[in-house]
Amino acid sequence: MIKKNQTLGEFIIGNQASFKYSSGELSSLLNSIRLAAKVVNHEVNKAGLVDIIGAAGDVNIQGENQQKLDVYANDKFIQTLTNRNIVCGIASEEEDDFISINSIDENHQNKYIVLIDPLDGSSNIDVNVSVGTIFSIYRRVTPVGTPVTLEDFLQKGNQQVAAGYVVYGTSTMLVYTTGDGVNGFTLNPAIGSFYLSHPNMEFPESGTIYSVNEGNYIHFPQGIKNYIKYCQKEEDDRPYTSRYIGSLVSDFHRNMIKGGIYLYPKSSLNSNGKLRLLYECNPMAFIAEQANGKASDGFTRILDIQPTELHERVPFICGSRNMVETCESFLRNAQ
Repeated sequence: MIKKNQTLGEFIIGNQASFKYSSGELSSLLNSIRLAAKVVNHEVNKAGLVDIIGAAGDVNIQGENQQKLDVYANDKFIQTLTNRNIVCGIASEEEDDFISINSIDENHQNKYIVLIDPLDGSSNIDVNVSVGTIFSIYRRVTPVGTPVTLEDFLQKGNQQVAAGYVVYGTSTMLVYTTGDGVNGFTLNPAIGSFYLSHPNMEFPESGTIYSVNEGNYIHFPQGIKNYIKYCQKEEDDRPYTSRYIGSLVSDFHRNMIKGGIYLYPKSSLNSNGKLRLLYECNPMAFIAEQANGKASDGFTRILDIQPTELHERVPFICGSRNMVETCESFLRNAQ
């Protein structure tokens, strides 16, 4: 039963029976993510006071400069999930390869794997703009009792058992789904607990916001250019409002509440798109669909794409259902 103002811990326990694999393990896993999020939140909120902003001096597997907080958040989530002995494998956007985790008895009895973007939008930290964490949870497909393999991580998004994100902003929120709707929890910093503040979150069928980096307009395919012009045209309920933060979590969160569409299409700069299928697109697509929204690469449902590598990139269009479908029609007509 959903009762506003209950804590995240109470909510997880109270709704455990609605999860088809109910055994307590997933609840412990979600509680571990909650704990790591609170630790990272503490560091994010004091970033300007300590030497944790700026570049770390390293480049990740994506060829991107790592920020100090990227490294910190990555270490904290991996450490927390490993120490709780509840996952058999972790893949992070900041790591070259997946991490296989032995259970305490070294028989690899744990059933879940986690894929994570520890600090989405971290380049915004230095200018005090909202950032976030994105996570995705699957049941392993290789036999329990053996080390995890790449096969466990290269599952379609429609096999996710849970996904969520944390947005570190004016207030810190954890939003997640286990396939039974989407609920949001706001952190009360005074006592360190997340409370249910946004039950049964849903995208409006349509919205008036479009979120895209229009500085890349010249590099976009013609279908996206045509859709952007459509958004800007003064007709019916348009022009739409352009809002782009540059942090997927923040843009997605605003659009889910207010109604809108987020676009990161392929371009002449990024022929396969820029966002990572496993760490960003799949979890956000799962949340979107559970919140009455839609997510695609412009032609194919994101959750139906078969991954072929850990750090695969895909075009990403996500948000209010009617807006996504209109954008898809522009892409089809431009072929």
